[in-house]
Amino acid sequence: MSERAASDSTRLPLVFDAPRRGKPPTHWTDLDPAARKEAVRRAGLPAYRADQISRQWFDRLNDDPTTWTDLPAAQREAVAETFFPSLLDTVHDLSADHGHTVKTLWRLHDGALVESVLMRYPRQGEDQHMRTTICVSSQAGCGMACPFCATGQGGLQRNMSTAEIVEQVLAGARALHRGEIAGGPGRVNNIVFMGMGEPLANYNAVVGAVRQLIAPGPHGLGISARGITVSTVGLVPRIRQLADEGIPVTLALSLHAPDDELRDEIVPVNTRWKVAEAVDAAWQYARATKRRVSIEYALIKDVNDQAHRADLLAKVLKRRGDWGWVHVNLIPLNPTPGSRWTASRPADEREFVRRLEAAGVPVTVRDTRGREIDGACGQLAATGSNRKD
Repeated sequence: MSERAASDSTRLPLVFDAPRRGKPPTHWTDLDPAARKEAVRRAGLPAYRADQISRQWFDRLNDDPTTWTDLPAAQREAVAETFFPSLLDTVHDLSADHGHTVKTLWRLHDGALVESVLMRYPRQGEDQHMRTTICVSSQAGCGMACPFCATGQGGLQRNMSTAEIVEQVLAGARALHRGEIAGGPGRVNNIVFMGMGEPLANYNAVVGAVRQLIAPGPHGLGISARGITVSTVGLVPRIRQLADEGIPVTLALSLHAPDDELRDEIVPVNTRWKVAEAVDAAWQYARATKRRVSIEYALIKDVNDQAHRADLLAKVLKRRGDWGWVHVNLIPLNPTPGSRWTASRPADEREFVRRLEAAGVPVTVRDTRGREIDGACGQLAATGSNRKD
């Protein structure tokens, strides 16, 4: 028997850590290409098997190792058991917009609940070619405690692993590839880290996920960094660190108020890093990466939607230079059940937009989707945690 045949026919030992409560099992997607080759060597397989495995997982979007015919039949089940532990189990899916928006509630290995949302949009004049955005979670819960956010009110349970984050994207990519989403077969075009959690509070796993997502095949999904947006409430040191990573993702700063007095109340991290510090860090990020920053601003009725705050927001942003570095994304608040926080009146929203435009600020109002499916971040998880399956 040849050396290759002998190594391929040996049963694989379990080489990854067993999961502990709160700690997900190590997965193929947690590893970089060099670590994958080392892992298959330790498992008794030749190193070239690593690229074959990655090609199936990322390029072909085949999540059933027992069907991978380029691996010896005797090894497939062991490969599945060793390298591909279950990370996310679907609790339920909810759809809206004629099936073009699908929100999924996932249960992690320790029972924690997280959400992701897949949204498809027709391209202008090319309805047969749709673009797809997937919004992913980076933490189970969130520790930022913003009072108008359903996730923030639930507190932080734990950070998610790189593989848990990426698997949300892969699940959507597989569904698109198989034609399971309205609009026909397609690909993921954009990824936004705007689901549950503060991405920059789980910095290493999020950056690891971004690197997996942009890695060319067969080592990753090959998505352009320019198609990825990472949001933050303003963790200034992490914004600066992200600027030095050499991965030009879009930064989205969730500002929600232009003055410290109000922002201290509705974005508690502002008591640590003030509006000026957060905006300065975002401006420096734009200068370092040559990527325009998105300023996220949830319009909340009678809280932050006054005309004078629109004027102040324009003044705060203009202070950093011309408008080429920034774009304001106004978000009609998706209210949560029982909350006193609700969306602005349409007239107040229009006036806010008018004042920003009059000041020359690039501004859009986000297309709100999913109100009928507990669309606000954290709503589905809060509902799901009270369900009895």
